[in-house]
Amino acid sequence: MLIAGVCLWAQEASARPRWVRGTWRVDDGVIRRVSERYEDGARRVPFLVPAMADAHCHIGYSEKGCVSGDEMVCQARRTLECGVTLVRDCGVPVDNSVVVGPTGLRLVRCGRHVARPKRYLRDLPIDVEDQRDLPRVVGALAARSDGWVKLVGDWIDRSGGADADLLPLWDAQVLADAVAAAHHAGARVAVHAFSHRVIDSLIEAGVDDIEHGSGIDQDQAAEIASRGIAVTPTLRQVELFADFSSQAASKYPVYAATMSAMHAERREHFQMLVDVGILLLMGTDSGGYQEHGSIGGELALWTQWGAAPGLVVDAATWQTRRYLGFDGLTDGAAADFLVLEEDPRRDPLALARPRCVYVGGHLVSGRP
Repeated sequence: MLIAGVCLWAQEASARPRWVRGTWRVDDGVIRRVSERYEDGARRVPFLVPAMADAHCHIGYSEKGCVSGDEMVCQARRTLECGVTLVRDCGVPVDNSVVVGPTGLRLVRCGRHVARPKRYLRDLPIDVEDQRDLPRVVGALAARSDGWVKLVGDWIDRSGGADADLLPLWDAQVLADAVAAAHHAGARVAVHAFSHRVIDSLIEAGVDDIEHGSGIDQDQAAEIASRGIAVTPTLRQVELFADFSSQAASKYPVYAATMSAMHAERREHFQMLVDVGILLLMGTDSGGYQEHGSIGGELALWTQWGAAPGLVVDAATWQTRRYLGFDGLTDGAAADFLVLEEDPRRDPLALARPRCVYVGGHLVSGRP
């Protein structure tokens, strides 16, 4: 297939992509640039971009809990339809690899969350009774995953009664040993973290990616940026903090106040993360509170809360793909791309309205 248009293209796999005109050949699952002109016989399209990646998704889970294999496939197809071809499963208690064959979705599995008893959502995590066992558990999970382990870094500690609040789950040294165990096994570590209190221990432990990160302060943000730690801000999830606060206010007023304060500062906080220069990944937290196929809502909040259109496009496409170990569009890369009718440089939400979606050169959604 020859296809011509304006493309977000990288001259080399490690280079920053730029917008260029030309003609590309898609053959044997890969894409190559054949000309800087629009060649005769090429199918002309307005825009080509690397397919999007969702770094925080839970294929196999919904607001009702774990779902059947057939429903997992439906979740994957909804994800593909909105332009996402690569998903990092950020923790589910089921085997969701069944979606890959029927749909073509590229799936990076973390396996189950790792938490302590009564310190996360019921039935989702592996509960570690004695936290000294955490490095051993993480090492075993790392060997079975697709190169990632997901830890729960903080959660409400209800044993505090009315004074209960978000607190770290792990002693700092235990956490550092667990991260070292994962790295020794060749895996990286993503950590759920809402509150400010847990962030320093994550930085010192050398985690690779902080999920949500809603309590990061400016000094912590600067250190995170300097160490190259990624943050997946999941803005639609943070938008729900006011609901979490109101639901908890009568029984856990301190926790409710913490969630309410983070919600009140959410826009300014996100802008601070942007301004500091942290590597920000696109992630929806789909499954549970967010529906699958909802990346358009995440793109909208990034834009409304102050991210420049170019930053949104980069984070949603090549930047998150590259961080997860997949190329964007460059010579010889997998032909995972979107054809768009609208210019995403003007409106990043165009990414979630693709005319067609390709994985490995195969049309998986839309019309040619």
